[in-house]
Amino acid sequence: MLCKLSMKNIRKSMKDYAIYFFTLIVGVAIFYVFNAIETQTVMLSVTSSTKELIAMMVDMLNIVSVFVSFVLGFLIIYASRFLMTRRNKEFALYLLMGMGKRKISMILFIETLLVGCISLAVGLLVGTGISQVMSVFVAQMFEADMESFQFVFSVDACKKTVLYFGIMYVFVMAFNTFMIGKCKLIDLLQASKKSETVKMKNPWVCIVVFVVAAIALGHAYYQVTATVLQLSRMELITAVITGIVSTFLLFWSVSGLVLKLVMSFKNTYFKGLNSFTLRQISSKVNTTVFSMTITCLMLFMTICVLSSCLSLKDSMNASINELVPVDVALNVQLDYSEGYGTGYPSNYNEKMIENVGHTARELYAMAGIDLASHMSEYIEVNTYSSADLTLEDSLGDYLEVAKEQYQFMVFNTREKIISLSDYNKVARMYGNEEFTLADDEYVMVADFDNMVKIRNAALFEQLPLDVFGYGLKSKYQECKEGFIELANTHINIGIMVVPDYVVEGKTPVSSVLIGNYDAKSKADKVEIENMLIGTRSNYIEEWPYVSIQTRLDMTQAAVGTGAMLSFIGLYLGIIFLISSAAIFALKELTESADNIERFRMLRKLGADEKMINSALFKQIGIFFAFPLVLACIHSVFGIQFCNFMLSTFGGEHLLAPIITTAAIIVAIYGGYFVITYLCSKNMIRER
Repeated sequence: MLCKLSMKNIRKSMKDYAIYFFTLIVGVAIFYVFNAIETQTVMLSVTSSTKELIAMMVDMLNIVSVFVSFVLGFLIIYASRFLMTRRNKEFALYLLMGMGKRKISMILFIETLLVGCISLAVGLLVGTGISQVMSVFVAQMFEADMESFQFVFSVDACKKTVLYFGIMYVFVMAFNTFMIGKCKLIDLLQASKKSETVKMKNPWVCIVVFVVAAIALGHAYYQVTATVLQLSRMELITAVITGIVSTFLLFWSVSGLVLKLVMSFKNTYFKGLNSFTLRQISSKVNTTVFSMTITCLMLFMTICVLSSCLSLKDSMNASINELVPVDVALNVQLDYSEGYGTGYPSNYNEKMIENVGHTARELYAMAGIDLASHMSEYIEVNTYSSADLTLEDSLGDYLEVAKEQYQFMVFNTREKIISLSDYNKVARMYGNEEFTLADDEYVMVADFDNMVKIRNAALFEQLPLDVFGYGLKSKYQECKEGFIELANTHINIGIMVVPDYVVEGKTPVSSVLIGNYDAKSKADKVEIENMLIGTRSNYIEEWPYVSIQTRLDMTQAAVGTGAMLSFIGLYLGIIFLISSAAIFALKELTESADNIERFRMLRKLGADEKMINSALFKQIGIFFAFPLVLACIHSVFGIQFCNFMLSTFGGEHLLAPIITTAAIIVAIYGGYFVITYLCSKNMIRER
């Protein structure tokens, strides 16, 4: 009989609990999709390095899935509270008919079990379909061959999904049993008539709290943007905590001020059902403020995570053409006595020490390979350094200010120096700006934004520097953009370009060979690149330090990293968004269930359906709008902080990610708002 009753309850509740069932199904589907990526990518034809990137991405998604399971578990338990509140009268009727609490708990146990099985089955079915589309997306992201693609059902992802959600449902069952054990018949019968007393907050207290919270929040904004370089870890944590507390206080104070403010405008307050709507909002002020705070913070995280990850992906992909304009760069350490130390590294054997001083072209020639024959064009340049010229010397009088502001930096590093003719050769090949210098001038070239700001402050003073015994001054009062080493991000912290005569007779620290392969296809480039890398590996015990940066390798790394961050961002962003929207929707449905009698009373007082629906729409709209507005304000500064933390990857491609994020929020958050309004309207409709 209990099973039959549980089945009947589920069928009867489908319409009212549409959001709950929908959220469970979507949660299961998303969890399966992102955990099934590993199985789907097995069928893709990709390179070995790409497979390593995919494996790294899968490991990251596995870690993220643990966190996601906690978020979804909290959501499901919170949703169960809504179900319990909605059915107070039903439980009271069971008790009046003589049913014991143990049997009621059994009914809820069976219902939870059935709901869990249904949501898992439907969610896995939906997730399996979406995962096939996701495979195509993964293949495009990693530039994989789709010829070997076929439909795949991930057994491992299915097992993980069933396990994680099974544990969540066990907690829900325990929670329901606990709640039934606590309930009393009188409370269940009068639950719909209970309402929190509308406490008129002291407006002056609200104003003071609002001003204090706004000032504290503004200070936190300032810390994580304008003074972020000076922040210690503890100061950063304090700023985050300040932001969370200030958000709560803002909602608390605004909830009191809005009602008082609107009440002072009699024409607005008594227009239509505004007085009813505003008092309905205030009647649940405590739980409303907490829910708004949680929802606002989750929306804030959604906006920042999605925008930053998508921006980072676009920036990394765009940076490849800018920062890797040639096929290969081979860098060889030439000298240690004039370079960064007085001795050889401890892992250098006699053969390595013997080969120190040879350029990349000479080393490969010793291995029987003529690099020139494999290049359509190439150049060789040297870089220098001096123990008498460090970053401390370059900053001059600005050093103490820099040390105070940028405590994490190391200032005793030697400056990298290159001759004007060598740098202009690199600039011509890269398509960058070339320079001219007087005999007593130099140019500082850098592209790492944070370091550029430090150097510009010192260059503005145009202090003379001693470079190998020659006094030089900066031609410009700011750094010029440029680089020598290939990289998929802006990492050049500074290269000093000096007249050729300054480095004449000096021993170079390193030699860099930069060139383009003599190849007509990607396959030919891969063949040449494998030969270069393979040869270096064969002579790893004989050659000194030799680094190889290639366009093919960096492109794959950028694509893989961008894809990994995009998937993690989408995973977390969608989960946060669904959770925040579902929590708020369930909160509003609970309010609507409690207010059925109140809306019925409005009808008896003469209010028509249009006025009632308008009041309901405003009430739900205010609840949904408040946290979203403040979350958007938080995000203006949060995205700036995220972009600063990821500044080496570039952060100029923000418009498209922000538009994409806005579209996702409108679709999901707005969709939950519409469904909540329609379900609430159905609840309060006169039967």
